[in-house]
Amino acid sequence: MNAVAQTFAIIAALCGVTAFVLESFLFGRRSVQIFLLGRPEPAAGVRMWAFNQGFYNLFLAAGPVAGVVAYHLGQQSAGRALVIYGCAFMTGCGVILFVSDRRLWRGMIGQSGPPLVALIAALM
Repeated sequence: MNAVAQTFAIIAALCGVTAFVLESFLFGRRSVQIFLLGRPEPAAGVRMWAFNQGFYNLFLAAGPVAGVVAYHLGQQSAGRALVIYGCAFMTGCGVILFVSDRRLWRGMIGQSGPPLVALIAALM
């Protein structure tokens, strides 16, 4: 697995960890709600949804990190497989975000751009 794949896999994971912090811990703040939802007051029940979604992003980020770590610990095949699987999953989630609402194309680029680069680099 080349350095580009590893670098972008870690960048993708950092994006997932950032989403985890924003959604699970900072969601109640007005600026974060506007950033994530486009309005200051979300509908009732959105707070728990965001909390859960944050952990989804954290667990999603764990795959590429585990893959890079495994790769450097001598488990090249397992590490590469984890990076490819995790980055493919992250890329797919970004595509679904865009398909669900085309106005979210910026979020799709942020969510699926780095893992797509890692995925392409890992497959080359």
